[in-house]
Amino acid sequence: MAVGLLIVGDELLSGKRPDKHLPKVIELLNVRGISLEWAHFAGDDELQIAELIRAARTRGDVLLSCGGIGGTPDDRTRQAAARAFDVPIARHPEALAIIERQYGEKAWPNRVLMADFPLGAGLIPNPVNNIAGFHIGNCYFVPGFPEMAWPMLEWVLDERLQALHNAEPPVEFTFRAYGSGGEGDLIDLMEATLSAYPPIKLASLPFRGTPERERHIEFGIKGPKADAEAATRWFRERLLARGDIRIEDLLQP
Repeated sequence: MAVGLLIVGDELLSGKRPDKHLPKVIELLNVRGISLEWAHFAGDDELQIAELIRAARTRGDVLLSCGGIGGTPDDRTRQAAARAFDVPIARHPEALAIIERQYGEKAWPNRVLMADFPLGAGLIPNPVNNIAGFHIGNCYFVPGFPEMAWPMLEWVLDERLQALHNAEPPVEFTFRAYGSGGEGDLIDLMEATLSAYPPIKLASLPFRGTPERERHIEFGIKGPKADAEAATRWFRERLLARGDIRIEDLLQP
């Protein structure tokens, strides 16, 4: 089951605010042995957000979404989620009770809008101001404020997604190859490695070289430890057999 991240907010796309969610979510996932498979940024556009949610739902992915669940007119993530799941927006009784306890008479008429979720949604507790996020299907929605979003996502990962925790996550072997020619000269070897070891992923990153730093290609081979280790050994042996090549190890599990 792939895990993806959706980060919502016009302020991010305009550059008014820098994103902090992507590196933090990767960190939260990694400590639980989970990989982030994809990430998207979207503005506060209901149709666009709904399309991204619907696509994740269709694939059966787990979606973590940050931003756009407030009650102001520009926050459209709640409505987009309802659209993506083909259900109406409805006032959640428990979420409403939480907001009324938190704000009393000041809960009406505006703060109560934050209790309007897609029909059938469950709540994600908010330890900062008690205004809940929500989940529906395999999709989880939290505010854009990092101080709220991150502990709420930790709750999601530990209370709702325990089955995805992996005590033996994929590992990555990373090394640089000097004197190996260009990437185009090694495509056949990279494809042969992927064919020989289907569970692994192989990435290459060329560096053109400068007077201070020698031209090289950085390779990463990632997958289950036994497969990644065997694929790295297989690839390196055939790479070295091609001629005057020097290998520098970087990241080792």
